[in-house]
Amino acid sequence: MTTSPPDLAALLARLRTDDTGPDREDAPVAVDPVDRLLLDEAAPWLADADPGAVVVVDDRYGALTLGAALLTAASTPGEGAASDGGRAAGIRVHQDACTAEAALDANAAALGLTGAYARHGLGPGLLAGARVVLLRLPRGLAALRDVAEHVAREADPGVVLLAGGRVKHMTRAMNDVLAESFQDVRASLARGKSRVLVATSPRPASAALTYPVTTDLPDVGLRVAAFGAAFAGAGLDLGTRFLLEQLTTAGGSPDGRAPEPAGPRDVVDLGCGTGLLAAWAARRWPDARVVAADRSDAAVRSATLTARENGVDDRVRTVRDDAGATLADASADVVLLNPPFHDGAALRTDAAHRMFATAGRVLRPGGELWCVWNSHLRYRPALERAVGPTTQVAREPRFTVTRSVRR
Repeated sequence: MTTSPPDLAALLARLRTDDTGPDREDAPVAVDPVDRLLLDEAAPWLADADPGAVVVVDDRYGALTLGAALLTAASTPGEGAASDGGRAAGIRVHQDACTAEAALDANAAALGLTGAYARHGLGPGLLAGARVVLLRLPRGLAALRDVAEHVAREADPGVVLLAGGRVKHMTRAMNDVLAESFQDVRASLARGKSRVLVATSPRPASAALTYPVTTDLPDVGLRVAAFGAAFAGAGLDLGTRFLLEQLTTAGGSPDGRAPEPAGPRDVVDLGCGTGLLAAWAARRWPDARVVAADRSDAAVRSATLTARENGVDDRVRTVRDDAGATLADASADVVLLNPPFHDGAALRTDAAHRMFATAGRVLRPGGELWCVWNSHLRYRPALERAVGPTTQVAREPRFTVTRSVRR
C-alpha cells in the first residue's frame, strides 16, 4: 500500500474548508479519502513529471493542487494572486465552481503557495503538453466525457489521467466513458471507500468535441446550448418547465414572447444553469436588461451560448459568482430562481438559502422573486424571512412555485 510522505501529510492537515456555518455531521472536509488516494496513486507519475506538465481538474479545496505541487517539488512561495500565465506558475488548474477557486486561493495563501499554480479554462491552454492529469470524478457522465475528450485530444500522447471518486457514486458507465477517449482504462484497489480510474493511451480523435450541444425546445420556443458540466444539459429540467408554465400563465402571450405593458427594467436569472430562464425573460420583456448568474464555469459558458442561440445576447449579461454575491443591492425588479438542492453528490440546501438572501438584497422594494422548489423542502417560511410576503402560485407532488414580494 502506498504511504504518503510526512511532509504531504503535514500540508494536507493545514487545509481548511470555506464552510463558516455551525459544526454539523454533514459539514464538508478539506481533505477526504478521494483526495488522499488520488495523490498516492499519482505519486509515481508526479515524481517524474515537470511541474508544468501536471494538470488538476475540479479540486475542491486545494488538496490535489497543493499536494501535487509538493510531490513535483513545483511550489515556490511567492507573493500575489495565482497567475493566469503559462507553465512558469507550475501546476495548471481548472475548477468549474468559483467557490472552489476561492477555497484553493485561500488555502494557498495560508501556506505561502500562491505561486504554485496557474488557472485556465477547459481547453488547450490547460492541457497542452500535459503528462499527468488529476480529476475529481463529476456526478454526470456528460461532464466526465467533456473533460476526457479534451485530455485525449490536447494533452501529451503519453498522458495519464487519474480520476477519483467515492465508490458509492461510481458506476461502470464511467469506465465506458473514459474508454471512448482512451485505449486503456483500469481501476485501482479501493481504499477508504474510494477508488481511482487510471486512463492511458489516448485514442485518435475521430470526430469533433461532443460539447457544447445545442437543442431546440419547441414547446417553450427556445434553443438551449450546454457544455458537459452544465446542470440538466441540453434539455429542460422539470422544475424549470413548471416555473415557465406559471410565468407564462401569469401574463403576456401564450408562448411568453409578447411584451407586457409595463415590464421590468432589470431581471436576474439566479443560478442560471444553461440560461433558459434568462433567454425566456429577454424574449418576454424586450426592454429589460437580464443578468444570468451562476458559480459554474460550464453554466456561464452555456448561458452565453444559449442567449446567442436565441438572439438575445445583446441584452443578457452573464456573471460567474457565488449565489449572486457580486450583484448590486436594489438592482433588480424580478428574480427568477430554480435553486439547487445538491452540492456534488450531497443533499444540501445551503446554496438555496444563500440565493434567497441574495434575492432579498438585490430586489428593489416591490420587486418579485419567482421561485420553483421541491415541494418536500417547504421553503416558504425561509422565503418570507429573506424576501417578504410569499404566495403559493402552483403546487404539484414534486414541485412548488411561489411568488415573493420584496418589502
